[in-house]
Amino acid sequence: MKNEKIKDLPVAIIGAGPIGLAAASQLAIRGQKFIIMEAGSEVAHNIRKWEHVRLFSPWQYNVDKAAKELLNRHDWIEPNKEGLPLGKDLLSDYLEPLAELPEIQPYLSLNSKVVSISRKRIDKMKNKDRENQPFVLYVENDKKTKRIEAKAVIDSTGTWGSPNPVNSEGIWTEDERLLHEHIYYGIPNVKDAQGFKYKGKRIAVVGGGHSALNTLIDLAKLKKSNPETEIFWIMRKRKVEEAYGGEQNDQLEARGLLGSHIHQLVNSGTIQVITPFYIQQVYQSEDGIILTGEREGGFEEIEIDEIIVNTGSRPDFSFLGELRLSIDQTTESVEALAPLIDPNVHSCGTVRPHGEKELRHAEKDFYIVGMKSYGRAPTFLMATGYEQVRSIAAYITGDIESALKVELVLPETGVCSISNSHISDENSCCGPVAQDANQSSCNKSDSGFTIPVKNSSSCCN
Repeated sequence: MKNEKIKDLPVAIIGAGPIGLAAASQLAIRGQKFIIMEAGSEVAHNIRKWEHVRLFSPWQYNVDKAAKELLNRHDWIEPNKEGLPLGKDLLSDYLEPLAELPEIQPYLSLNSKVVSISRKRIDKMKNKDRENQPFVLYVENDKKTKRIEAKAVIDSTGTWGSPNPVNSEGIWTEDERLLHEHIYYGIPNVKDAQGFKYKGKRIAVVGGGHSALNTLIDLAKLKKSNPETEIFWIMRKRKVEEAYGGEQNDQLEARGLLGSHIHQLVNSGTIQVITPFYIQQVYQSEDGIILTGEREGGFEEIEIDEIIVNTGSRPDFSFLGELRLSIDQTTESVEALAPLIDPNVHSCGTVRPHGEKELRHAEKDFYIVGMKSYGRAPTFLMATGYEQVRSIAAYITGDIESALKVELVLPETGVCSISNSHISDENSCCGPVAQDANQSSCNKSDSGFTIPVKNSSSCCN
């Protein structure tokens, strides 16, 4: 039986992004004490790195229900439900106002990096009375480390800060790390001052998803005004056509236009495609950067000046070493989720709804949520993360029946559906990463609840 003093402790939330703030909102409306630790100087620190990117998903699927309830108590002006926000709109019109609410702000600590978590007075090896000991979080703030006790921990740190390397075999090398001034991981704001470094340069974009497509389109605009700029698109796909998607047949107009636009740029010679190419080494030379890899059975070297990497990301477990995690060895997702989300088998359209039960670890009352709960799988939806924390908040506060229910509702044409929208000049994505879509039918959870996705569904890659 739990110590009564533990019951009075707060729930610790790590990360003040969309999912972390949603977790705080869900706990707030249930009257549960909580604290939020955010390593950045502002909330949603990682979103600020892609604030110039437009989401595929309309506003109605980007706002958590509990967060909306809290905002409405304070005369929030809700954005147009059908509108497609940029990352900066998500910040200014939703996440920043939410973080400033009196129900949230007093319990939010910025510039607070969690460097380790354990159980009070015991380490990972100890079994006796383990579940009756509170969690202890070691938090660095202003060059000082403090200990914070909590009854439960929700890790919503995401994966954006842990990109995959350029190496096709997933290996980080010292050569790649030494080139950090010439390698950008993510979607750079080519239209801003950041774009000056790419003018007139030989640029390699690595990756075959929609993040890469957005990057390539922006670089093509740069090349139009700076013709000496060279753009190389490097992928592992068998044929470049595999990256174009449905084009005019895509049920999401903006995404279809993205594929069609890239198709035209390739056909015109604006973008030089190198695929399949398996990068094995990257290093600095006297004249630039050399990418060495295997292509069509032989080795080839490509000389460029700058690299933009759009190859996805992976979770960081470095500060969780003293906890007993249940992590799948393949996907690096929460173990019970792995067979549900494995991208070798599933798209996000065939991932059945899930909640607290599937997110449990061997370490009781510790949860990994959001994109990080999916590990390396690229099929996470922001709306799915909101449902995860709703279920966990219900469980923590003793509402077991609600925790077991699935309350995720997506539109028939997918979470990122677009009606009569045309986006040609803006970047587009579903959340902080790119998007994919596959046919699927309704999927039923073990508890009998369904998620109504009849024709297609969309996910963040």
